[in-house]
Amino acid sequence: MPLAAARPITTDDIGIATLRHTPDRLTIRWSDGRESPYPAIWLADNRPDRRDRPDGQRLFDAIDLPDDIAIGSVALGADGAVEIHLTGFDTPARFGAAWLRAYALDPASRAERRRRPVLWDSSLALPAGDYEAVAGDEAARAKWLRQAWDHGFALLRGVPTEPGMVCKVVELFGFVRETNYGRLFDVVAVDKPQNLAFTAIGLGNHTDNPYRDPVPQLQLLHCLEAAAEGGESVVVDGFAAAERLRREAPDAFALLTRRAVPFRYVEPGRVDLRSRAPLIELDAEGALAAVRYNNRSIAPFDLDPDEVEAFYDAYRHFGRLLHDPELTVGFRLAPGDLFLVDNQRVLHGRRGFSAGRRWLQGCYADKDGLTSTLFSLEAAR
Repeated sequence: MPLAAARPITTDDIGIATLRHTPDRLTIRWSDGRESPYPAIWLADNRPDRRDRPDGQRLFDAIDLPDDIAIGSVALGADGAVEIHLTGFDTPARFGAAWLRAYALDPASRAERRRRPVLWDSSLALPAGDYEAVAGDEAARAKWLRQAWDHGFALLRGVPTEPGMVCKVVELFGFVRETNYGRLFDVVAVDKPQNLAFTAIGLGNHTDNPYRDPVPQLQLLHCLEAAAEGGESVVVDGFAAAERLRREAPDAFALLTRRAVPFRYVEPGRVDLRSRAPLIELDAEGALAAVRYNNRSIAPFDLDPDEVEAFYDAYRHFGRLLHDPELTVGFRLAPGDLFLVDNQRVLHGRRGFSAGRRWLQGCYADKDGLTSTLFSLEAAR
């Protein structure tokens, strides 16, 4: 069906250049030249007057929408709102131009709304905040959380060296996720460890707890005491490594996304945690969603025998990238330093240590608390 003739819109402050419509679709041409289409049924489903507030919950179900919805007319109101008459409704729907731009369905607008992580390598300047500022100032807190969200990793300096402070840091943005390790756990060498993390040996780069479903999404580690020698921390952007694998060995990358592998953690008589998932997880559009890599906790692969050799080739290639000095960043935690990692993206490890006590306290949290706090703080600025 042909589009109706474009109508010039002269209200400069809303950025609309023209409106045109057919019964099936409204098309807005914005002052920057972008065109955004809005199907009639989508407009009906998103009527602002059918929510409890502009950004609130719907007061109806999509199954209750009228059949054969069509756009009858479109006009620009005196207040800059776009007024749309839809068949089956007694009153016009009124949409703010800013809202229509924010939720536009054209490819460029949709791409802008998707998260685009900042990939990094060994050249990363460590993103860091100061605890006193982050705890006491909302702008500083938003900046630190944005660093953590964009990079999947951030340091926090000057956290008081008191047991339990790692949980207090989580409470600045969300809630602690309790596991079989407790609300918080001590990472310190013990005589009879159930987990190799509680030893003085070095640990390869890994994500935590891949044997859980779902895995803890965020991990925080707070240094209370630093070893005199050794114990340096290492981080690597698993997404950067996965994208490099996609470029260098696309077949290997595809294999690691297609095949789920088993993970397991056992404490005899107490814990037997099991999960199956791919080492590299993609979303519905092929973008990276998560990585899982933990050599200590991966169970024997249960693959088709004819695929085992190819899988190991891909697995080992990915593992080498995750430990490539060109991609990894090392740093030494001092007492009072804390770091946060996105446990579905950034791997962490440590060098072995032999002199003095190294005492970290850790806990887990979920990303929805971080993002909710971040977006709320940024919207209020």
